[in-house]
Amino acid sequence: MWRNRDLIEITDFTRRDIERLFKQADIFLEAKLAPLKILEGKIMAVAFFEPSTRTRLSFEAAMHRLGGSVIGFSSSRGTSMEKGESPEDTIRMLDTYSDVIVVRHPGEGVMEEFARLAEHPVINAGEGQARHPTQALVDLYTILKEKGRIEGLEYGVMGDVRHARTVKDFIKGLSIFGIREITIISPGKLAPDESFVKSMEWRGISLKHYEKIEDVINSLDVLYLVRLQVERFSSLREAEELRGSYALTLKTLESAKKDLKILHPLPRTGELPSEVDNTPYAAYFKQVFYSIPVRMAILSMILTDIERAQEGLI
Repeated sequence: MWRNRDLIEITDFTRRDIERLFKQADIFLEAKLAPLKILEGKIMAVAFFEPSTRTRLSFEAAMHRLGGSVIGFSSSRGTSMEKGESPEDTIRMLDTYSDVIVVRHPGEGVMEEFARLAEHPVINAGEGQARHPTQALVDLYTILKEKGRIEGLEYGVMGDVRHARTVKDFIKGLSIFGIREITIISPGKLAPDESFVKSMEWRGISLKHYEKIEDVINSLDVLYLVRLQVERFSSLREAEELRGSYALTLKTLESAKKDLKILHPLPRTGELPSEVDNTPYAAYFKQVFYSIPVRMAILSMILTDIERAQEGLI
């Protein structure tokens, strides 16, 4: 069930929970994302302590399409945090003003504390290098819509797997749907760390590592790319040394399956050339589109009961 729940960790939800969410997203999609009044009178607070474009704006667009209102900030600039207010006090303040709080924060392990402090539901919109559960739900839904299923496919994840939170939750999400083997394509220094590998083994997932996409491109049904996470390196020099160390090319795609789908949470910074945009492989802008019905489903199911959400569409 989703009603009044925090959305902090994707593995807190079962496959059945996620499939119910996707059914609700389908309802919104079939209605062509028409404006509704399901959340009229409800207020969503956005607390983005770290930059965002797609996640923040898609949550705001989803809330507006559901008839709700939005307050909050996209940067600590211009807020009382410049005067020394703690993030914890900021969350407490937003909790008094709103019905749900959507939070992005550069620290790790902070979301549970925010959820403990707030009486209203907290949604994790990106946390350090560790978690981004709503992006994973968007990714899974994109695969379901573009491939017709999630199970029975060969998955590859390419890029800065060590530092990208989107990748980690994407892999966790696949594990919920019974995927047991995923191919990682990255330079050695960008491969997942041992603790993550072991945690995925505990969930029954084997991560195979390759350094060249050419070695595996012909076997993949879905390829998930991520950029070099320069801002998460302790040394800018180390990050610069790895810049350009991996990239997809049209020539490489000549060996791909004709129905391969490429996903990318965006933004991109060179690893995915714009020439790929016009190929049938590109699904990353569809990811952006699917983020609206998925986040509409998240908000409506957390803030109302499912029967009311569906009744509003009749």
